[in-house]
Amino acid sequence: MPRSLNSGLYVHIPFCASICNYCNFTRSLFDPDLKRRYVDALVAEIREAPVRWPAFLERPEPDTLYFGGGTPSLLEPEEIARLIEAGRTSLGLRGESEVTLEANPETISVGRLRRFRGAGVNRLSFGVQSFRNQELGRLGRLHDAERAREVVGWAREAGFDNVSLDLMMWLPQQSVSQWLESVDELIALHPDHASLYLLEVYPNAPLRDDMARAGWSQAPDEDAAAMYEEAMTRTEVAGLEQYEISNVARPGKRARHNMKYWRDGDWLAFGCGAHSTLDEARWKNVTSTLDYLARVEAGDSVIAERRTLRPHDRLGEALFMGLRLTDGVDLRALGERYAVDVWAAYGPRLEPHLEAGLARKTGECLRLTRRGRLLANEVMAVFV
Repeated sequence: MPRSLNSGLYVHIPFCASICNYCNFTRSLFDPDLKRRYVDALVAEIREAPVRWPAFLERPEPDTLYFGGGTPSLLEPEEIARLIEAGRTSLGLRGESEVTLEANPETISVGRLRRFRGAGVNRLSFGVQSFRNQELGRLGRLHDAERAREVVGWAREAGFDNVSLDLMMWLPQQSVSQWLESVDELIALHPDHASLYLLEVYPNAPLRDDMARAGWSQAPDEDAAAMYEEAMTRTEVAGLEQYEISNVARPGKRARHNMKYWRDGDWLAFGCGAHSTLDEARWKNVTSTLDYLARVEAGDSVIAERRTLRPHDRLGEALFMGLRLTDGVDLRALGERYAVDVWAAYGPRLEPHLEAGLARKTGECLRLTRRGRLLANEVMAVFV
């Protein structure tokens, strides 16, 4: 069944001014010469995309472009403008598209923000993580809480009317009350969107070793649950409606790009370590920045891994991702797309979760309850 959802574009920028000790993304320390080569390679990869993926041009034209990282705000505004233009001329990126730039507070000034706005960026996502300096220090962040407050004001001054802030809960040594201090600080800044998510301590992240050396620990699970529930209550009272497990937004300010991930959409992703989806095809670019550059400059494919999903796997993934949304999933629409009776396929395994109050089925709509969002992995296991 053809998709009506517009496609999207993602561009990965791996460079960081420093490496945060909790990070598990593809990233490397900033190097000006390497950055210039990398931007040239991205432009070349984007321009080559219509030849490599002609089926993408048959989809509804892309209406979002997301610069993720890493720290995309380390690029010059003129470089961002080049990449936006490449998306428009080669892949039909629409003029009224949502163009998001992830930014770290320490890389930003009001002058740079004005130039990013002039380059075509119309949405900012600031990686604040905490408004408590001690917590920022434990995470290896370069900015302090005052700088985080300042950049939101600078963004408004530069003309941005779509600003998102990221906060992490369940940090080492963090109490419920300390977490809620950051939530209240966020609310006071009146963002248009916010992502509030639990810290995951990856096995290969330096933070795990830091915690062991310092004797830091995370709060008990019941405290993490309290952090989540109270944060969602407070943001809702402040006019930020929860629309996804970890995301809240003011009316009309949901993250349009991320909705493609949650709504079974298509997107092309560019840069090292970037993941793309086009119907049943899923592929990942090489992770190493130098390997990526060498392949693009030689005219070779940058794909490291590719797989084809069977319809059953695609349906399970669509349910898994769609249930993250508070709107839930339309079982009839998914059934038509994948030619299957969804409830017949999964209903028997979902019934215990409905009985336990973790999910609710109203007509053809299946959604998680507030409690179900806390225990989402238990419900999602049905589709894995």
